[in-house]
Amino acid sequence: MATETLAAPVPAARPKAQSQLMQQRLRAARWFLLPMMAALAVVAGWPLLRSIYFSFTDASLNDLYGAEWVGFSNYLQIRTLESGRTIYRGLLVDPAWWNAVWNTVRFAVISVSAEAVLGMLVALVLNAEFKGRGIVRAAILIPWAIPTIVSARMWGWMLNDQFGIINDLGMKLGLLSQKVAWTASPETAMTAVLIVDIWKTTPFMALLILAGLQMIPRDIYEAAEIDGVHPIKQFFRITLPLVRPALMVAIIFRVLDALRIFDLIYVLTPNSAATKTMSVLARENLFDFDNFAYGSAQSTFLFVLIVLFTILYIWLGRVNFDGGDR
Repeated sequence: MATETLAAPVPAARPKAQSQLMQQRLRAARWFLLPMMAALAVVAGWPLLRSIYFSFTDASLNDLYGAEWVGFSNYLQIRTLESGRTIYRGLLVDPAWWNAVWNTVRFAVISVSAEAVLGMLVALVLNAEFKGRGIVRAAILIPWAIPTIVSARMWGWMLNDQFGIINDLGMKLGLLSQKVAWTASPETAMTAVLIVDIWKTTPFMALLILAGLQMIPRDIYEAAEIDGVHPIKQFFRITLPLVRPALMVAIIFRVLDALRIFDLIYVLTPNSAATKTMSVLARENLFDFDNFAYGSAQSTFLFVLIVLFTILYIWLGRVNFDGGDR
């Protein structure tokens, strides 16, 4: 009986010890995160707040600190003339801005959708066992490893209407009846940008999906083969549901990149209204046109759009970054 009395408190002490250990780990984690959070506040948080502030002023590059508060005039300004005519000005009624919004959304939807499908196919191939798989895995990452500026310039030469290899091959193979100015023509400029972006970023998508595929136990497929399940049905019933968390995270990363695309379009198709995105237009107003306040309003609108999309995507997609779905 004495032994039972002494042993009784032991199970109750373990949760308390585990709780204290967890609290110590959390405190240590906060201390380790503190320098990073401080650095982010300085290099990202403060400039972001300043940009939002400038969007409500009449700031210009020549007089940033002398800017005066104008409220929402950069977003929407309604003015009634003496004749009774009402004039609407501002970001929310700017056709050029909404054209940039449409270009950005269209680019993001098409590029990310194509990259998700192609990335899944590439990941399935790389996940199979074959001779030289390691070399192929390393080679497939080369397009992603090349800097975007270099890729844009390289593809700009390849797509050139006079000496580009794309037009030369198209003419020799009979696919083209005449040379095409891929990056200069409004009809083909967006297609050219999408081709370059898909070529460059599909390996990144494939890499994230491949990591998810390698987490799936092989026993599941062996059991499915024993039961005579068709490979296509295995993909839709086993592979796709189990790799969904990795796929969702990969898609959200790519969508965030696509919504703020700048360098590829700025180098490949400069001054093209058919491909001008929100980031490119905001940069023009900030520095080229010396319309700093209006450019800040465009940057703020882009930031709010990305935040809203991220929250909506995580909520509707039930994405849990701690370990898959909620």
